[in-house]
Amino acid sequence: MDFQILINNLTNPSLLFFILGVLAVKLKSDLEIPPTSAKFIALYLMISIGFKGGQELSHSEFTAGIFWALAFGVLLSASIPFYTFFILKRKLGVPNAAAIAAAYGSISAVTFVAAAAFLEGQGVSFGGHMVAVMALMEAPAIISGVILLRKYTPSKSEGGLKQIVIHAFTNSSVLLILGSLVIGLIADEKQAEGIKPFITDIFKGFLAVFLLDMGITSGRKLKAFFKTGYFSSLFATLIPLINGVLVAYISQWVSPEVGDRLIFAILAASASYIAVPAAMKLSNPEADEGLYVPMALAVTFPFNLTLGMPIYWMIIQST
Repeated sequence: MDFQILINNLTNPSLLFFILGVLAVKLKSDLEIPPTSAKFIALYLMISIGFKGGQELSHSEFTAGIFWALAFGVLLSASIPFYTFFILKRKLGVPNAAAIAAAYGSISAVTFVAAAAFLEGQGVSFGGHMVAVMALMEAPAIISGVILLRKYTPSKSEGGLKQIVIHAFTNSSVLLILGSLVIGLIADEKQAEGIKPFITDIFKGFLAVFLLDMGITSGRKLKAFFKTGYFSSLFATLIPLINGVLVAYISQWVSPEVGDRLIFAILAASASYIAVPAAMKLSNPEADEGLYVPMALAVTFPFNLTLGMPIYWMIIQST
């Protein structure tokens, strides 16, 4: 295995800014990104990745390969909660197990963005349709989590299934990614060149600032999270690793493109800390947000950026 990839990823400026954010909290610094600025940067990242994906998709025909990629992504999102739920249920209870299972079946759009930047650094492209795969993987996991919650505690769930489905697709991050994808798909190519400096040239700089903010947020949640014991930390590390490694290997039968395969692996390994918590507030109010948000944000997210991504990439290159 080429450990130079791991070293390169660990010294990536964006990741180092994330570590700086965590360190700032540990040093009790007053460093922070204003909430309005952080929200703008998050919106920018979603617009950029969606628009670029739409532009890529506009240059390709809708083939059977794209259809199977979309179907594979939806299947992953819907199925991961079912096996993770039973690992969690006995230890953490049904409400928490359902919420965590939904989070780990769903995806982190920011991890997707980091994977896109990683591939760019390797000089490898990925299909524009993978943006659509990412967006479609938000909802099925939420629906699976609600189904599991209802099956095991039918009297305690709130909110109709229709509301959950609607919320999953109208969640701001999903809607913005899908909307930007469509705009990139139908936009005139010459007109699109006019916003290229905004969409592409400043992308990595904004990603670094956003990950600095994510590091600060993660650092603030770590202390309370570790009070829950080793089980949650082990789950938040091992389950993403298992999902990512398995998908990195089996994705060779879904797509021959190594870039697409890494995206599949990182989506399967990531966990949602935006869309799922918002949906769980409606459908599963008894779940402890102070448990499943730090699992996704403070453990799984940095694990995938530091160790997970290079591991999945090395598996893909060797198969």
